Amino acid sequence: MNKADINNGHRFYNNENLDLNTLKFEAYNSIKEAVLIVKDNPFNYHIVNYFALPKEKVFNIYMLIADDIKGDFIMLAHTYKKGQKPLESLTASFPALHVFEREMHENFDIKFSNHPWLKPLRYAHNRANTAKIIKDYPFYKVDSHETHIVSVGPIHAGIIEPGHFRFTCNGEMVQHLEIQLGWQHRGIEALFLKSSNILSKNILAERIAGDSTIAHTLAFVNVTESLIGFVPLKQVQLERNIGLELERIAMHTSDLSGMCTDVAYQLGSATFGALRTPIINFLQKWCGSRFGRGLIRVGGSQYPLNITLKKELIKVLDDYKKTFKLMARHTLNLPSIIKRFDGIGAITQNQTINFGAVGMIARTTRLKRDIRYTHPNKIYKTIKHAPCTEFNGDVMARAMVRKNEILQSIALIKTMLSKLDSFEKTAPIYKVSFQKNKCAHSAVEGFRGEISHTAFTDANGNLCFYKIKDPSIHNWKGLELSLRNLEISDFPINNKSYNLSYCGHDL
Repeated sequence: MNKADINNGHRFYNNENLDLNTLKFEAYNSIKEAVLIVKDNPFNYHIVNYFALPKEKVFNIYMLIADDIKGDFIMLAHTYKKGQKPLESLTASFPALHVFEREMHENFDIKFSNHPWLKPLRYAHNRANTAKIIKDYPFYKVDSHETHIVSVGPIHAGIIEPGHFRFTCNGEMVQHLEIQLGWQHRGIEALFLKSSNILSKNILAERIAGDSTIAHTLAFVNVTESLIGFVPLKQVQLERNIGLELERIAMHTSDLSGMCTDVAYQLGSATFGALRTPIINFLQKWCGSRFGRGLIRVGGSQYPLNITLKKELIKVLDDYKKTFKLMARHTLNLPSIIKRFDGIGAITQNQTINFGAVGMIARTTRLKRDIRYTHPNKIYKTIKHAPCTEFNGDVMARAMVRKNEILQSIALIKTMLSKLDSFEKTAPIYKVSFQKNKCAHSAVEGFRGEISHTAFTDANGNLCFYKIKDPSIHNWKGLELSLRNLEISDFPINNKSYNLSYCGHDL
C-alpha cells in the first residue's frame, strides 16, 4: 500500500450508496496500514466511523475514512469470528480510535489486545457483559496525598443530560479531568430498526439531539433517499440547507450568550440570547417548530419557503446582522472578556489530530474539517465555501469561529435564497422500497461538526443496521485535555465554549 494514499477499500461519495456484494473484506493488516496512513496524513484523511455489524457467528467490522482531498469516503471491511484471538488494538498507535474500540468491546465482547484501557463507553442495556455496572466504573486514580477529587454529576445543572465529571486537583489546579457519560442509554440506533414506517423513522431522527434537529434529520433523509434511489428537487435541497444554516446561526448565537453568562458579562448574555429568538421564531413560522421539526421529510416538504417567507427571512437576517456585528465586536474586544477567553482551555493542533477532532473544535487549530468544504452535497458544490479557522485552540478561538461562521451562514443563506425560484409544495414520500444489499452514508456539517449516518439493507431490502455518529463522540476528549493545568474555576467557561452533546454521545 502506498504510504501516501489508501488504495484498498471501496470509494464512494457523500450521500451515495455502495453495493455490499462488491465490497471486499480485507485482512486486518490492511486496516492497520490504513490507520497509520490516516495518522501520518491528517490534512488528507480522518476517521469518520469504526463499528461492528453482528452476523450470526461472525462480526463484520467496518471502517469509514474521509478523504479530505479527493472529497469521497473509503470503506474498509474485516471479518471477526466470535472466539478468535484478540485483534491488535489500533488505539495504541492512533488514540482517535479509542471510543470505537471501547464501544465494540462493550457491545459485542470483541477483544482487543494492547488497548490502553478498554473501559465501558455507555453501559447499553444490551451490552455483552451486564455484570459491568456503572457504579463500578473504573475511574482513573492518582495515588497521592497531595491531590483531591471533585465529582460533579451524574445529574447536574438542572436540565441537561446525565453526565459525570471527575476532576483530579492539586489545590485549585486541575491535573486530570475524566468525563463519563453512560449513566443511561437511549438505544436510538436500535429504534430505527424497530420503527414501523418511514415517517416514524423521520420523526425519530428529529429527536436524536434537539439542538441539531435539522442536521441529524438531513443526514437521515439523505441516507434514505440514497437507499431508495430518489433525487430531491433543487428547491427542496435549497430549503433543507437554508434550514441547516439557520440552525447553525441560532446555536452559535446561543453559545455566545452562554459563554458571556459564564464570565458574568450580562450585557452579552442578554443581547446574544435575545438575538437567537428571531431566528428560531422564523423557523417556527416556517414549519411550526422552533427546532425545525417537520421541516425535512423524505422526498419533499409540506412547508415550502414561499415568496412571503423568503422576504421575511431576508429582513430577519438583515436586522440580526446589524445588532450582532456591533455586539460581537464590542464583546470580543472587551478587556474583561479577553482576560477570561484568551489562552484559556487551549489545545494544540497535534492534540486535535490525535483525538480525532472534527468540526468547530478542529477548525480552532487550523484543521479544515468541514463537510461543506471537503465533502459537499449538490448545493454546497455550487457555492464557494471556505472553512472559518483559528489557530490558538482556546476559548477565544472557539468564540471567534462562532462569530465568523454566523456571518458566513448569513451570506450562504442569502446566496441560496437567490437560487430559490420555485415555491411549490413537494409531497413527502411515506411508502419506500429500499434497494437490496446496500450501504448508504451521509455526512452533514452540523453546528458542532461532522454528523454521520450509515445504513445497511439486507438481501430482502429491509433496513438491518443503522449507525449514527454525533461529533461530540470525538470532541469530549478535547474538553478533558484542555482543562489540564487550569484552575477548576475555569471549567464552566471552558465547558461552555465546547458545548458538546450529552444525548449525541448516548445513542
